[in-house]
Amino acid sequence: MTSAADTQGSRGTPAAAPAPLTGRLTAVRSPWTSVRSAVRSALAAAEPIPGRRGLQVCLGLLWLLDAALQYQPFMFGPGFVTKGIESATAGNPAALVSSVTWASQVMLRHMAVYNAMFASIQLLLAIGLFFRRTVKLALAASIIWALSVWWFGESLGGILTATSPLAGLPGAVVLYALIAIVLWPARSGPHQPASVAAARTPGNTGANLLWLALWGCFAHYLLLPANRAPDAITHVFSATDGQPRWVAATMTLFAQAAGHRGTQISVVLAVACAVVALGVFSRRARRPVLVIAAGLGLLFWIAEGFGGIFTGQGTDPTRGRY
Repeated sequence: MTSAADTQGSRGTPAAAPAPLTGRLTAVRSPWTSVRSAVRSALAAAEPIPGRRGLQVCLGLLWLLDAALQYQPFMFGPGFVTKGIESATAGNPAALVSSVTWASQVMLRHMAVYNAMFASIQLLLAIGLFFRRTVKLALAASIIWALSVWWFGESLGGILTATSPLAGLPGAVVLYALIAIVLWPARSGPHQPASVAAARTPGNTGANLLWLALWGCFAHYLLLPANRAPDAITHVFSATDGQPRWVAATMTLFAQAAGHRGTQISVVLAVACAVVALGVFSRRARRPVLVIAAGLGLLFWIAEGFGGIFTGQGTDPTRGRY
């Protein structure tokens, strides 16, 4: 006797997909779906403040980039100290110069060892920020290390020598310390803040005041006589030594566009920085203010030659030297 299944097979009706294959696909999908749901639930439960954890990871990526730049061959030679650290002391008070000179002489005795230590510290800071269990320790260490580098490596970023924001004021690494303070994990409570701004360690008002101080500082230094001289802007964009051709061409284009209009450009930039500084206190103005701030930041970055990261001698993405 012929069964129904045999009859359908003989008539050419397609047979059903093998049961074992379907079972395997289901078995693979089920654990993946469970893991994905668990990760999403854990992130939602552990991160009541949207965006804060992501920004902590971004800070870790910055330290990772700094570590990679610090491992460049140039940094293991004396040029890192003589051309970078010591050159930054020009025009600074004697107390600062003497302390940086002392540190420089110590480093020059065993340059390779000290540089490897510096790079490794920054690598450890990055790794610490990537993991929740060590994020507080990494943030605290970031503040201490950043302030140390700001003093001994950047000579306070030029704030005592009237450096222009277009030339790197106030130094990149001090911003790392400010970011670490802002991103310090807040204590959990029954009423969680709805944004990173509201959860910041100095509080929302404190964070706004830090923003006001930073951009107000930019406006002030742009209006100093040396920084608003007719050729000041052109001079900054003309510093293309060691840059790749495309970076040098970009900076030269800006230098030619500036010409002898340094005074007018500095005033316009100072006004824009003042608008950014004050605009953060208005909720309606915050979004356009952030757009303006991003544009100014990009302009400053180009003026700094993208921090010299393409020259083999840059130590961070926003300044060509420590």
